[in-house]
Amino acid sequence: MIVVRASGYLFDHQIRYPAWEADQAQLKKWLAEFNLGGVILLGGSSIELQARSQQLQSWAKIPLLIAADVEEGIGQRFPGGTWFPPPMALGAIYQQNPALARQYAAQMGRTTAQEALAVGINWLLAPVVDVNNNPDNPVINIRAFGDRPEVVAALATAFIDGAKSYPVLTTAKHFPGHGDTATDSHLDLPAIPHLESRLAAIELPPFERAIAANVDSVMTAHLLIPVWDRQKPATLSAKIVTDRLRKQLGFEGLVVTDALIMGGITQYATPESVAVMAVEAGSDILLMPDNPEVAIASIYDAVRSGRIAEQRIQESLTRIWQAKNRVLTAAESTLELSNQAARQTVDSILQDSLQTSEAGLIFNQNQDGRNLIVVDDVLNAAYLDLNSPAVTLPQRFNYQRQIVDSNTLDCILLDSRPTLLQVFIRGNPFRGKAGLTTQAKQIYQRLIANGQAVAIVIYGSPYTLAWFKSIIDPNLPWAFSYGQMEQAQAIALSALFSHDSHMLGFNSQRNFGF
Repeated sequence: MIVVRASGYLFDHQIRYPAWEADQAQLKKWLAEFNLGGVILLGGSSIELQARSQQLQSWAKIPLLIAADVEEGIGQRFPGGTWFPPPMALGAIYQQNPALARQYAAQMGRTTAQEALAVGINWLLAPVVDVNNNPDNPVINIRAFGDRPEVVAALATAFIDGAKSYPVLTTAKHFPGHGDTATDSHLDLPAIPHLESRLAAIELPPFERAIAANVDSVMTAHLLIPVWDRQKPATLSAKIVTDRLRKQLGFEGLVVTDALIMGGITQYATPESVAVMAVEAGSDILLMPDNPEVAIASIYDAVRSGRIAEQRIQESLTRIWQAKNRVLTAAESTLELSNQAARQTVDSILQDSLQTSEAGLIFNQNQDGRNLIVVDDVLNAAYLDLNSPAVTLPQRFNYQRQIVDSNTLDCILLDSRPTLLQVFIRGNPFRGKAGLTTQAKQIYQRLIANGQAVAIVIYGSPYTLAWFKSIIDPNLPWAFSYGQMEQAQAIALSALFSHDSHMLGFNSQRNFGF
Protein backbone atom coordinates (compact mmCIF):
# COMPACT_ATOMS: atom_id res chain seq x y z
CA MET A 1 0.00 0.00 0.00
CA ILE A 2 3.09 2.25 0.01
CA VAL A 3 4.73 3.75 -3.10
CA VAL A 4 7.96 5.68 -2.59
CA ARG A 5 9.82 8.21 -4.70
CA ALA A 6 13.06 6.98 -6.27
CA SER A 7 15.67 8.40 -8.59
CA GLY A 8 15.57 7.10 -12.15
CA TYR A 9 19.36 7.24 -12.23
CA LEU A 10 21.38 4.14 -11.49
CA PHE A 11 23.94 5.55 -9.08
CA ASP A 12 23.73 7.37 -5.75
CA HIS A 13 25.91 10.29 -6.82
CA GLN A 14 23.32 11.09 -9.52
CA ILE A 15 20.44 11.60 -7.05
CA ARG A 16 18.97 15.07 -7.57
CA TYR A 17 16.40 15.19 -4.73
CA PRO A 18 18.02 13.55 -1.68
CA ALA A 19 15.24 14.78 0.62
CA TRP A 20 12.78 12.57 -1.27
CA GLU A 21 14.89 9.90 -2.97
CA ALA A 22 16.60 7.23 -0.85
CA ASP A 23 20.07 5.95 -1.66
CA GLN A 24 20.55 2.47 -3.07
CA ALA A 25 21.09 0.70 0.25
CA GLN A 26 18.04 2.25 1.88
CA LEU A 27 15.81 1.69 -1.13
CA LYS A 28 16.92 -1.93 -1.49
CA LYS A 29 16.15 -2.52 2.20
CA TRP A 30 12.70 -0.99 1.89
CA LEU A 31 11.83 -3.06 -1.17
CA ALA A 32 13.25 -6.33 0.17
CA GLU A 33 12.19 -6.13 3.82
CA PHE A 34 9.05 -4.00 3.82
CA ASN A 35 7.41 -5.29 0.64
CA LEU A 36 6.59 -1.84 -0.68
CA GLY A 37 3.99 -1.73 -3.42
CA GLY A 38 6.01 0.27 -5.90
CA VAL A 39 8.04 3.32 -6.77
CA ILE A 40 7.48 6.58 -8.60
CA LEU A 41 10.47 7.58 -10.72
CA LEU A 42 11.97 10.86 -11.85
CA GLY A 43 15.32 11.46 -13.53
CA GLY A 44 17.49 9.56 -15.97
CA SER A 45 17.25 8.99 -19.68
CA SER A 46 14.73 6.60 -21.15
CA ILE A 47 17.43 4.02 -21.87
CA GLU A 48 18.82 4.26 -18.34
CA LEU A 49 15.31 3.96 -16.96
CA GLN A 50 14.89 0.54 -18.52
CA ALA A 51 17.91 -0.76 -16.60
CA ARG A 52 16.77 1.02 -13.44
CA SER A 53 13.30 -0.52 -13.59
CA GLN A 54 14.78 -4.01 -13.97
CA GLN A 55 17.11 -3.37 -11.04
CA LEU A 56 14.25 -2.26 -8.78
CA GLN A 57 12.10 -5.24 -9.72
CA SER A 58 15.01 -7.57 -8.94
CA TRP A 59 15.25 -6.17 -5.40
CA ALA A 60 11.56 -6.71 -4.63
CA LYS A 61 10.04 -9.95 -3.37
CA ILE A 62 6.68 -8.98 -4.83
CA PRO A 63 6.52 -7.39 -8.32
CA LEU A 64 6.34 -3.60 -8.17
CA LEU A 65 4.09 -1.00 -9.64
CA ILE A 66 6.48 1.47 -11.28
CA ALA A 67 4.86 4.83 -11.82
CA ALA A 68 5.76 8.19 -13.35
CA ASP A 69 4.08 11.54 -13.94
CA VAL A 70 4.07 11.33 -17.73
CA GLU A 71 1.15 13.59 -18.59
CA GLU A 72 3.00 14.74 -21.73
CA GLY A 73 4.64 11.46 -22.69
CA ILE A 74 7.73 9.60 -21.55
CA GLY A 75 10.02 12.26 -22.98
CA GLN A 76 8.58 14.88 -20.63
CA ARG A 77 10.43 13.25 -17.72
CA PHE A 78 12.95 10.93 -19.37
CA PRO A 79 14.95 12.23 -22.37
CA GLY A 80 14.83 10.00 -25.41
CA GLY A 81 11.13 9.24 -25.28
CA THR A 82 8.39 11.13 -27.07
CA TRP A 83 7.54 14.49 -25.48
CA PHE A 84 4.05 15.63 -26.43
CA PRO A 85 2.76 19.20 -26.15
CA PRO A 86 0.81 20.00 -22.97
CA PRO A 87 -2.77 18.66 -22.94
CA MET A 88 -4.24 22.15 -23.33
CA ALA A 89 -2.86 22.18 -26.89
CA LEU A 90 -5.35 19.43 -27.69
CA GLY A 91 -8.10 21.45 -26.05
CA ALA A 92 -7.30 24.32 -28.40
CA ILE A 93 -7.52 22.01 -31.42
CA TYR A 94 -10.81 20.63 -30.08
CA GLN A 95 -12.41 24.07 -30.47
CA GLN A 96 -11.97 23.81 -34.24
CA ASN A 97 -11.95 20.07 -34.88
CA PRO A 98 -13.18 17.82 -32.03
CA ALA A 99 -12.64 14.59 -33.95
CA LEU A 100 -9.03 15.45 -34.77
CA ALA A 101 -8.32 16.42 -31.16
CA ARG A 102 -9.73 13.12 -29.91
CA GLN A 103 -7.60 11.29 -32.47
CA TYR A 104 -4.49 13.07 -31.22
CA ALA A 105 -5.39 12.33 -27.58
CA ALA A 106 -5.83 8.64 -28.33
CA GLN A 107 -2.50 8.51 -30.15
CA MET A 108 -0.88 10.32 -27.24
CA GLY A 109 -2.24 7.68 -24.87
CA ARG A 110 -1.11 4.80 -27.10
CA THR A 111 2.39 6.14 -27.58
CA THR A 112 2.84 7.00 -23.92
CA ALA A 113 1.69 3.54 -22.84
CA GLN A 114 3.87 1.75 -25.40
CA GLU A 115 6.99 3.70 -24.49
CA ALA A 116 6.26 3.38 -20.76
CA LEU A 117 6.10 -0.37 -21.06
CA ALA A 118 9.34 -0.36 -23.05
CA VAL A 119 11.27 1.36 -20.25
CA GLY A 120 9.67 -0.61 -17.42
CA ILE A 121 6.92 1.78 -16.29
CA ASN A 122 3.56 0.08 -15.79
CA TRP A 123 1.56 2.86 -14.12
CA LEU A 124 0.85 6.15 -15.88
CA LEU A 125 -0.04 8.93 -13.44
CA ALA A 126 -2.07 10.47 -16.24
CA PRO A 127 -4.31 11.90 -17.57
CA VAL A 128 -5.09 15.12 -15.71
CA VAL A 129 -8.87 15.52 -15.73
CA ASP A 130 -9.04 18.80 -13.83
CA VAL A 131 -11.01 21.59 -15.51
CA ASN A 132 -8.63 24.57 -15.48
CA ASN A 133 -11.12 27.44 -15.43
CA ASN A 134 -8.95 29.66 -13.22
CA PRO A 135 -6.30 31.53 -15.28
CA ASP A 136 -4.32 32.14 -12.07
CA ASN A 137 -3.99 28.43 -11.33
CA PRO A 138 -0.23 28.00 -10.79
CA VAL A 139 -0.04 24.23 -10.79
CA ILE A 140 -2.66 22.74 -13.15
CA ASN A 141 -2.74 25.39 -15.86
CA ILE A 142 -1.85 23.89 -19.26
CA ARG A 143 -1.55 20.42 -17.73
CA ALA A 144 -5.35 20.32 -18.14
CA PHE A 145 -7.05 19.64 -21.46
CA GLY A 146 -9.09 22.81 -21.14
CA ASP A 147 -11.49 24.99 -19.19
CA ARG A 148 -14.73 23.23 -20.13
CA PRO A 149 -15.79 19.90 -18.60
CA GLU A 150 -17.06 18.46 -21.87
CA VAL A 151 -13.71 19.11 -23.59
CA VAL A 152 -11.69 17.68 -20.71
CA ALA A 153 -13.93 14.62 -20.51
CA ALA A 154 -13.75 13.89 -24.24
CA LEU A 155 -9.97 14.18 -24.50
CA ALA A 156 -9.17 12.45 -21.22
CA THR A 157 -11.29 9.43 -22.15
CA ALA A 158 -9.66 9.33 -25.59
CA PHE A 159 -6.25 9.27 -23.88
CA ILE A 160 -7.40 6.45 -21.58
CA ASP A 161 -8.80 4.45 -24.50
CA GLY A 162 -5.52 4.85 -26.39
CA ALA A 163 -3.42 3.84 -23.41
CA LYS A 164 -5.49 0.69 -22.94
CA SER A 165 -3.95 -0.64 -26.15
CA TYR A 166 -1.12 -1.74 -23.83
CA PRO A 167 -1.12 -3.39 -20.38
CA VAL A 168 -0.40 -0.32 -18.24
CA LEU A 169 -2.48 1.42 -15.59
CA THR A 170 -3.98 4.87 -16.10
CA THR A 171 -4.88 7.51 -13.52
CA ALA A 172 -7.50 10.26 -13.44
CA LYS A 173 -6.32 13.13 -11.26
CA HIS A 174 -6.78 15.17 -9.04
CA PHE A 175 -10.15 14.22 -7.47
CA PRO A 176 -12.50 15.99 -7.03
CA GLY A 177 -10.93 18.69 -9.24
CA HIS A 178 -7.95 21.02 -8.80
CA GLY A 179 -8.71 23.35 -11.70
CA ASP A 180 -10.29 26.30 -9.93
CA THR A 181 -7.62 27.23 -7.41
CA ALA A 182 -5.02 29.98 -7.28
CA THR A 183 -2.99 28.06 -4.69
CA ASP A 184 -0.49 25.28 -5.42
CA SER A 185 -1.21 22.31 -3.15
CA HIS A 186 2.50 21.48 -3.27
CA LEU A 187 2.95 24.56 -1.09
CA ASP A 188 -0.31 25.08 0.81
CA LEU A 189 -3.85 23.72 1.18
CA PRO A 190 -6.25 25.26 -1.36
CA ALA A 191 -9.97 25.49 -0.73
CA ILE A 192 -12.75 25.01 -3.30
CA PRO A 193 -15.71 27.00 -1.87
CA HIS A 194 -18.26 25.96 -4.51
CA LEU A 195 -21.74 24.62 -3.90
CA GLU A 196 -22.68 21.04 -4.65
CA SER A 197 -24.49 22.08 -7.86
CA ARG A 198 -21.35 23.74 -9.22
CA LEU A 199 -19.14 20.72 -8.42
CA ALA A 200 -21.67 18.47 -10.16
CA ALA A 201 -21.71 20.68 -13.26
CA ILE A 202 -18.00 21.47 -13.68
CA GLU A 203 -15.55 19.46 -11.58
CA LEU A 204 -17.11 15.99 -11.48
CA PRO A 205 -18.17 15.20 -15.10
CA PRO A 206 -14.62 14.43 -16.35
CA PHE A 207 -14.12 12.01 -13.46
CA GLU A 208 -17.46 10.38 -14.17
CA ARG A 209 -16.51 9.93 -17.82
CA ALA A 210 -13.05 8.60 -16.91
CA ILE A 211 -14.62 6.05 -14.55
CA ALA A 212 -17.04 5.01 -17.29
CA ALA A 213 -14.00 4.55 -19.56
CA ASN A 214 -12.57 2.12 -16.99
CA VAL A 215 -9.71 4.25 -15.76
CA ASP A 216 -7.61 2.07 -13.46
CA SER A 217 -6.94 4.53 -10.65
CA VAL A 218 -8.02 7.89 -9.31
CA MET A 219 -5.63 10.24 -7.51
CA THR A 220 -7.05 12.36 -4.71
CA ALA A 221 -6.19 16.04 -4.31
CA HIS A 222 -4.98 17.91 -1.27
CA LEU A 223 -7.96 20.27 -1.35
CA LEU A 224 -10.46 21.45 1.19
CA ILE A 225 -14.04 21.08 -0.10
CA PRO A 226 -16.18 22.68 2.64
CA VAL A 227 -19.51 21.73 1.10
CA TRP A 228 -18.54 18.07 1.54
CA ASP A 229 -16.15 18.15 4.49
CA ARG A 230 -15.33 21.28 6.48
CA GLN A 231 -12.49 19.73 8.46
CA LYS A 232 -10.45 17.32 6.36
CA PRO A 233 -8.72 17.68 2.98
CA ALA A 234 -10.11 15.42 0.26
CA THR A 235 -7.15 13.03 0.56
CA LEU A 236 -7.98 12.37 4.22
CA SER A 237 -11.76 12.55 4.03
CA ALA A 238 -13.94 9.42 4.13
CA LYS A 239 -16.87 11.67 3.19
CA ILE A 240 -15.12 12.44 -0.10
CA VAL A 241 -13.08 9.31 -0.91
CA THR A 242 -15.51 6.65 0.29
CA ASP A 243 -18.90 8.35 0.18
CA ARG A 244 -18.44 10.43 -2.98
CA LEU A 245 -15.86 8.59 -5.11
CA ARG A 246 -16.60 5.01 -4.13
CA LYS A 247 -20.32 5.02 -3.36
CA GLN A 248 -21.76 7.93 -5.34
CA LEU A 249 -19.58 7.65 -8.47
CA GLY A 250 -19.22 3.87 -8.21
CA PHE A 251 -15.45 3.75 -8.64
CA GLU A 252 -14.05 0.27 -7.94
CA GLY A 253 -10.42 0.72 -8.97
CA LEU A 254 -7.36 1.93 -7.08
CA VAL A 255 -7.50 5.15 -5.08
CA VAL A 256 -4.06 6.71 -4.68
CA THR A 257 -3.20 9.82 -2.71
CA ASP A 258 -1.31 12.69 -4.22
CA ALA A 259 2.25 12.90 -2.86
CA LEU A 260 2.17 13.00 0.92
CA ILE A 261 5.25 15.23 1.13
CA MET A 262 3.33 18.15 -0.38
CA GLY A 263 2.76 21.27 1.71
CA GLY A 264 -0.99 21.03 1.30
CA ILE A 265 -1.00 17.92 3.49
CA THR A 266 2.13 18.16 5.66
CA GLN A 267 0.84 21.40 7.17
CA TYR A 268 -2.41 19.70 8.13
CA ALA A 269 -1.17 16.84 10.32
CA THR A 270 1.87 14.77 11.30
CA PRO A 271 3.14 12.04 8.92
CA GLU A 272 1.85 9.39 11.33
CA SER A 273 -1.65 10.87 11.41
CA VAL A 274 -1.71 11.51 7.67
CA ALA A 275 -0.91 7.86 6.90
CA VAL A 276 -3.66 6.56 9.17
CA MET A 277 -6.28 9.08 8.03
CA ALA A 278 -5.57 8.37 4.35
CA VAL A 279 -6.28 4.69 4.88
CA GLU A 280 -9.35 5.47 6.98
CA ALA A 281 -10.61 7.72 4.19
CA GLY A 282 -10.46 4.84 1.71
CA SER A 283 -7.15 5.20 -0.14
CA ASP A 284 -5.52 2.01 -1.35
CA ILE A 285 -2.06 3.41 -2.02
CA LEU A 286 -0.15 6.10 -0.14
CA LEU A 287 2.13 7.95 -2.55
CA MET A 288 5.45 9.31 -1.31
CA PRO A 289 5.05 9.35 2.47
CA ASP A 290 7.95 11.14 4.10
CA ASN A 291 9.20 7.88 5.60
CA PRO A 292 7.61 4.58 4.55
CA GLU A 293 8.70 2.86 7.76
CA VAL A 294 6.85 5.45 9.83
CA ALA A 295 3.76 5.16 7.61
CA ILE A 296 3.72 1.36 7.86
CA ALA A 297 4.22 1.39 11.64
CA SER A 298 1.45 3.94 12.10
CA ILE A 299 -1.04 1.96 10.03
CA TYR A 300 -0.04 -1.27 11.79
CA ASP A 301 -0.61 0.29 15.20
CA ALA A 302 -4.01 1.61 14.06
CA VAL A 303 -5.04 -1.91 13.00
CA ARG A 304 -3.77 -3.44 16.25
CA SER A 305 -5.72 -0.88 18.29
CA GLY A 306 -8.89 -1.49 16.30
CA ARG A 307 -9.00 2.01 14.83
CA ILE A 308 -8.65 0.51 11.33
CA ALA A 309 -10.35 -2.81 10.61
CA GLU A 310 -8.30 -5.60 9.05
CA GLN A 311 -11.04 -5.85 6.44
CA ARG A 312 -10.27 -2.28 5.36
CA ILE A 313 -6.66 -3.34 4.64
CA GLN A 314 -7.78 -6.51 2.87
CA GLU A 315 -10.06 -4.52 0.55
CA SER A 316 -7.10 -2.44 -0.61
CA LEU A 317 -4.85 -5.47 -1.01
CA THR A 318 -7.45 -7.12 -3.21
CA ARG A 319 -7.66 -4.08 -5.47
CA ILE A 320 -3.87 -3.80 -5.62
CA TRP A 321 -3.48 -7.45 -6.61
CA GLN A 322 -6.15 -7.10 -9.26
CA ALA A 323 -4.32 -4.11 -10.72
CA LYS A 324 -0.94 -5.80 -10.60
CA ASN A 325 -2.29 -8.90 -12.29
CA ARG A 326 -3.43 -6.74 -15.20
CA VAL A 327 0.04 -5.33 -15.86
CA LEU A 328 2.69 -7.63 -14.43
CA THR A 329 1.90 -10.61 -16.63
CA ALA A 330 2.63 -8.60 -19.78
CA ALA A 331 5.49 -9.66 -22.03
CA GLU A 332 8.42 -7.25 -22.14
CA SER A 333 7.93 -4.64 -24.85
CA THR A 334 10.44 -3.91 -27.58
CA LEU A 335 12.47 -0.82 -26.75
CA GLU A 336 11.18 1.59 -29.39
CA LEU A 337 11.12 5.24 -28.45
CA SER A 338 10.17 8.44 -30.28
CA ASN A 339 9.69 6.77 -33.65
CA GLN A 340 8.88 8.68 -36.81
CA ALA A 341 5.11 8.31 -36.43
CA ALA A 342 5.20 9.60 -32.84
CA ARG A 343 7.35 12.58 -33.76
CA GLN A 344 5.05 13.39 -36.66
CA THR A 345 2.07 13.36 -34.29
CA VAL A 346 3.90 15.81 -32.03
CA ASP A 347 4.64 18.04 -35.04
CA SER A 348 1.03 17.94 -36.13
CA ILE A 349 -0.32 18.84 -32.69
CA LEU A 350 2.15 21.71 -32.40
CA GLN A 351 1.33 22.98 -35.87
CA ASP A 352 -2.43 22.69 -35.44
CA SER A 353 -2.39 24.48 -32.06
CA LEU A 354 0.09 27.19 -33.12
CA GLN A 355 -1.18 30.77 -32.99
CA THR A 356 0.42 33.63 -34.91
CA SER A 357 -0.24 37.28 -35.68
CA GLU A 358 -1.07 38.64 -39.10
CA ALA A 359 1.75 41.18 -38.88
CA GLY A 360 4.14 39.60 -41.36
CA LEU A 361 7.60 38.07 -41.05
CA ILE A 362 10.95 38.99 -39.54
CA PHE A 363 13.92 39.45 -41.83
CA ASN A 364 17.68 39.69 -41.40
CA GLN A 365 19.06 42.55 -39.38
CA ASN A 366 21.75 44.71 -40.99
CA GLN A 367 23.12 45.12 -37.48
CA ASP A 368 23.31 42.65 -34.66
CA GLY A 369 20.00 42.14 -32.91
CA ARG A 370 19.31 40.58 -29.55
CA ASN A 371 17.61 37.24 -29.04
CA LEU A 372 16.28 37.72 -25.50
CA ILE A 373 15.23 34.37 -24.03
CA VAL A 374 13.46 34.50 -20.66
CA VAL A 375 12.99 31.28 -18.69
CA ASP A 376 11.61 30.56 -15.23
CA ASP A 377 14.86 29.03 -14.02
CA VAL A 378 18.07 29.06 -16.06
CA LEU A 379 19.39 26.06 -14.13
CA ASN A 380 16.27 23.97 -14.77
CA ALA A 381 15.43 24.52 -18.42
CA ALA A 382 15.65 21.03 -19.91
CA TYR A 383 14.18 22.28 -23.20
CA LEU A 384 17.04 24.71 -23.86
CA ASP A 385 20.73 24.45 -24.68
CA LEU A 386 23.15 26.15 -27.09
CA ASN A 387 21.98 23.95 -29.98
CA SER A 388 18.24 24.46 -29.42
CA PRO A 389 16.25 26.11 -32.24
CA ALA A 390 15.36 29.03 -29.93
CA VAL A 391 19.08 29.87 -29.98
CA THR A 392 20.37 28.73 -33.36
CA LEU A 393 17.57 29.80 -35.70
CA PRO A 394 17.58 33.51 -34.72
CA GLN A 395 21.38 33.52 -35.04
CA ARG A 396 20.94 33.03 -38.79
CA PHE A 397 19.17 36.38 -38.84
CA ASN A 398 21.78 38.17 -36.73
CA TYR A 399 19.92 37.90 -33.42
CA GLN A 400 22.48 36.98 -30.76
CA ARG A 401 21.37 35.13 -27.65
CA GLN A 402 20.87 36.59 -24.19
CA ILE A 403 19.33 34.08 -21.78
CA VAL A 404 17.99 35.41 -18.49
CA ASP A 405 16.04 34.14 -15.52
CA SER A 406 12.57 35.65 -15.04
CA ASN A 407 13.73 36.87 -11.63
CA THR A 408 16.69 38.84 -13.05
CA LEU A 409 15.09 40.97 -15.76
CA ASP A 410 16.38 44.35 -14.60
CA CYS A 411 19.42 44.28 -16.86
CA ILE A 412 17.60 43.79 -20.15
CA LEU A 413 16.65 47.44 -20.66
CA LEU A 414 20.32 48.45 -20.68
CA ASP A 415 20.73 46.86 -24.11
CA SER A 416 19.31 48.98 -26.94
CA ARG A 417 19.59 46.46 -29.78
CA PRO A 418 16.49 45.39 -31.76
CA THR A 419 15.10 42.53 -29.72
CA LEU A 420 13.41 39.24 -30.49
CA LEU A 421 11.69 38.37 -27.20
CA GLN A 422 11.11 34.70 -26.40
CA VAL A 423 9.29 33.95 -23.14
CA PHE A 424 9.08 30.41 -21.74
CA ILE A 425 6.38 30.34 -19.06
CA ARG A 426 3.86 27.77 -17.86
CA GLY A 427 2.21 26.45 -14.72
CA ASN A 428 4.27 23.86 -12.86
CA PRO A 429 4.33 22.26 -9.42
CA PHE A 430 6.14 24.23 -6.71
CA ARG A 431 6.17 27.34 -8.90
CA GLY A 432 3.73 29.23 -6.69
CA LYS A 433 2.54 31.57 -9.42
CA ALA A 434 0.91 31.10 -12.80
CA GLY A 435 1.97 34.06 -14.87
CA LEU A 436 4.06 37.18 -15.13
CA THR A 437 5.10 39.14 -12.07
CA THR A 438 4.23 42.82 -11.82
CA GLN A 439 7.89 43.68 -12.33
CA ALA A 440 8.13 41.49 -15.44
CA LYS A 441 5.04 43.13 -16.93
CA GLN A 442 6.49 46.59 -16.38
CA ILE A 443 9.77 45.67 -18.06
CA TYR A 444 8.04 44.03 -21.04
CA GLN A 445 5.77 47.06 -21.42
CA ARG A 446 8.80 49.38 -21.58
CA LEU A 447 10.54 47.12 -24.08
CA ILE A 448 7.47 47.21 -26.33
CA ALA A 449 6.62 50.88 -25.79
CA ASN A 450 10.07 52.09 -26.83
CA GLY A 451 9.83 50.14 -30.09
CA GLN A 452 12.73 47.87 -29.24
CA ALA A 453 10.80 44.59 -29.57
CA VAL A 454 10.68 43.43 -33.19
CA ALA A 455 8.75 40.20 -32.44
CA ILE A 456 7.55 38.10 -29.52
CA VAL A 457 7.36 34.32 -29.12
CA ILE A 458 5.58 32.82 -26.11
CA TYR A 459 5.94 29.17 -25.19
CA GLY A 460 3.52 27.62 -22.70
CA SER A 461 0.74 29.69 -21.19
CA PRO A 462 -2.14 31.07 -23.28
CA TYR A 463 -2.97 33.30 -20.32
CA THR A 464 0.38 35.03 -20.77
CA LEU A 465 -0.33 35.39 -24.47
CA ALA A 466 -3.62 37.11 -23.65
CA TRP A 467 -1.79 39.69 -21.55
CA PHE A 468 0.77 40.41 -24.27
CA LYS A 469 -1.97 40.78 -26.90
CA SER A 470 -3.64 43.40 -24.73
CA ILE A 471 -0.60 45.70 -24.87
CA ILE A 472 1.09 45.16 -28.25
CA ASP A 473 0.53 46.97 -31.53
CA PRO A 474 -1.31 44.88 -34.15
CA ASN A 475 1.68 45.32 -36.46
CA LEU A 476 4.10 43.60 -34.08
CA PRO A 477 4.72 39.99 -35.18
CA TRP A 478 4.16 37.28 -32.58
CA ALA A 479 3.80 33.52 -32.31
CA PHE A 480 2.50 31.29 -29.55
CA SER A 481 3.11 27.59 -28.90
CA TYR A 482 1.76 25.51 -26.03
CA GLY A 483 4.92 23.41 -26.18
CA GLN A 484 8.39 24.36 -25.00
CA MET A 485 10.40 21.48 -26.43
CA GLU A 486 12.73 21.88 -29.42
CA GLN A 487 10.08 20.89 -31.93
CA ALA A 488 7.83 23.66 -30.59
CA GLN A 489 10.64 26.19 -30.86
CA ALA A 490 11.40 25.26 -34.44
CA ILE A 491 7.78 25.39 -35.58
CA ALA A 492 7.01 28.69 -33.84
CA LEU A 493 10.13 30.44 -35.10
CA SER A 494 9.66 29.09 -38.60
CA ALA A 495 6.25 30.77 -38.63
CA LEU A 496 7.90 34.10 -37.84
CA PHE A 497 10.97 33.92 -40.05
CA SER A 498 9.59 32.00 -43.01
CA HIS A 499 6.40 30.26 -44.06
CA ASP A 500 8.62 27.55 -45.56
CA SER A 501 10.35 25.71 -42.76
CA HIS A 502 12.60 23.87 -45.22
CA MET A 503 14.30 27.18 -46.04
CA LEU A 504 15.50 27.18 -42.44
CA GLY A 505 16.66 23.60 -42.34
CA PHE A 506 13.74 22.44 -40.19
CA ASN A 507 13.67 18.67 -40.04
CA SER A 508 11.89 17.31 -36.99
CA GLN A 509 12.93 13.76 -37.73
CA ARG A 510 16.62 14.50 -37.19
CA ASN A 511 16.99 17.18 -34.54
CA PHE A 512 15.96 20.01 -36.85
CA GLY A 513 19.11 20.13 -38.98
CA PHE A 514 20.32 23.50 -37.73
